[in-house]
Amino acid sequence: MNLKNNLSILLMSLMCTVMASCKGQNLRIVGGPCEGCEAIYEYGDKRLASVDTLPEFENNEPMMKVTGIVYKKGTRIPAENVIVYIYHTNRQGVYQTKGDEKGWAKRHGYIRGWVKTGKDGKYTFYSFRPGSYPDRSEPEHIHITIKEPTTNEYYLDEYFFADDPLLKQSFIEKLPKRGGSGIVTPVMEGGMLVIKRDLLLGENIPDY
Repeated sequence: MNLKNNLSILLMSLMCTVMASCKGQNLRIVGGPCEGCEAIYEYGDKRLASVDTLPEFENNEPMMKVTGIVYKKGTRIPAENVIVYIYHTNRQGVYQTKGDEKGWAKRHGYIRGWVKTGKDGKYTFYSFRPGSYPDRSEPEHIHITIKEPTTNEYYLDEYFFADDPLLKQSFIEKLPKRGGSGIVTPVMEGGMLVIKRDLLLGENIPDY
């Protein structure tokens, strides 16, 4: 009886191992190295919606709306259940922290947010325009990472502002356009800057 039980347990264990392995094979590994991309999982127990408001939104100017639609690769079909994570500097160009951060918040700061797309593929963040680094070594930008249901997380080109004097043509030409162009044109609507960018899944992503 013990032998039969042991064999049953062993068989069940092997089946679970095979099933886990097969499940793992369904997750395509794409995008190449991505330092800090695991921060996309640091939303804790927050229930993700298609709209999020970043910390300090109401305490800074200009306020800004970041919005667009996530599309499946090579189509105009909206992509559902895609997690989008963004973070950026404060107006002084610093990744602002409070001192008690954990994980990647120690480097990304707390001005960050997460959304998950619905059936319409739309995403929206309310935040404010970031400042360039104090040494002005790079144009103003917003970092972005995404996670599709069937792939690992990967980063896209940052959002860069077309009217930023630090954004030179030579810089633009070197951008890989991961997820499509990240160059956005701010438009003032109702006292708030609005930048629109559609995200193209898999576009210029290695191994996609």
